[in-house]
Amino acid sequence: MTQQQVTKKFWTPLRIVSSLVILTLVALFGASSCNSTDETGKTNPPAGTKTTTKPGLPSTVLEADLPMSDGSSIKLASFSGKVVFLNLWATWCGPCRTEIPELVRLHQEFQSRGVEVIGLSTESPEGSSEAVRDFVSEYHMDYPVGWAPPQVRDALMQGRGAIPQSFIISRDGRILRRFIGFSRDITPPQLRQALEDALADKG
Repeated sequence: MTQQQVTKKFWTPLRIVSSLVILTLVALFGASSCNSTDETGKTNPPAGTKTTTKPGLPSTVLEADLPMSDGSSIKLASFSGKVVFLNLWATWCGPCRTEIPELVRLHQEFQSRGVEVIGLSTESPEGSSEAVRDFVSEYHMDYPVGWAPPQVRDALMQGRGAIPQSFIISRDGRILRRFIGFSRDITPPQLRQALEDALADKG
């Protein structure tokens, strides 16, 4: 039997279809998040993974000065008493580009109910200031957008470098829910339910 005959026998119609299905699933999974430059290679939990505990944010995160794209700076501590939706993203991240319009809608929908949406790029302000400002304008991001300093980014991501990552933070500074990645069909209803739960949370 020649090598060509062996190859033809191996690639049966069933094996071809099975291989295509597997490749499609792998591509879809990979498209839901991007790897940041500080990726550690750890496996990321699925989008919407609940934290097993609900720790308060450390003071290094709450009190950090966060540079904003408009030249100002904010502290997460100043949003005490509000539910905060904190999003880590980057201009080069494809799933982030898909997610941002949904976050704009969430901000418009929930702002009057006491929810503050904040977007922090994981890029360096020095190297991405123009790109971030252009992105804010192009995507009509009408909520505060800036950068996460390394100590804030690392404390929040805890070694999981995939983005986007989003955190639902309670009025008293506890992380109620963490999302890693974004699926256009699955994530938006999960985000809305998480925000409703956070608004109903009595601590």
